[in-house]
Amino acid sequence: MGFPGHSAGTHALVSFTPPAHVACIMDGNRRWSARQSLPENAGHRAGQDAALDVIDAARSVGVRWLTLYAFSSENWRRPPDEVAFLMKLVQRTIRRHALGLHAKGIRCRFLGAADPRFPAALRRDIADLENLTRENRGMTLTAAFGHGGRGDLVQAAQSLIRSGIPANAVTEELLAAHLPLPDTPDVDLVIRTSGEQRISNFMLWQVAYAEWIFPPELWPDFGTEPFLRCLDAFSRRQRRFGARPQTTAHVPMGANLA
Repeated sequence: MGFPGHSAGTHALVSFTPPAHVACIMDGNRRWSARQSLPENAGHRAGQDAALDVIDAARSVGVRWLTLYAFSSENWRRPPDEVAFLMKLVQRTIRRHALGLHAKGIRCRFLGAADPRFPAALRRDIADLENLTRENRGMTLTAAFGHGGRGDLVQAAQSLIRSGIPANAVTEELLAAHLPLPDTPDVDLVIRTSGEQRISNFMLWQVAYAEWIFPPELWPDFGTEPFLRCLDAFSRRQRRFGARPQTTAHVPMGANLA
């Protein structure tokens, strides 16, 4: 199936109902740099451009929730100069694109960025972006930045204990309500680029029944068309949730959902 070029300003015509919540594990920036014989940080810059393309594509086809795994709690173990570069790159991205994201009606949130190891100026910019877009009712964009799924579960357990809730009163719904960003719905589709097939401590609670797709492209080579191919493949899956199959709704003819 062909998709018109999004970068040319056209809206993607799709023949599927998009999943409500798509999450991307943006893998392959450093390998992309190595293959291009470029400095390692060039891959992170190119990955930023791919992320912006995916954000626009997701919004154009009607995805309501998009989560991008930008920096894990384990990534603090990377070389200090790489971590410092990533902090500055995210800060520049926020300052350059905050008003544009707001104009598109996108609500922006960060999962994990309260970690005190983040530079104070970056945490202020994150808070400013979240406050600026808080009332937007278009797509919700969550950057999982300093995030770890196990850490989120520990936070939820600590919150339940502080609330004095008896152990026999704890339900799945109650635990979910104590997770960070508790209004976030379960993930329908996880896309992990570069062909790697690992969870990497990502949103462990929310991906319990997600469908997974592992496209071969490294993240900097991933953009509108590969993203839409993944959404189309998802629409052809049968989701069981432990019971009878549920076929994802498939719209019989192209519709402009932008």
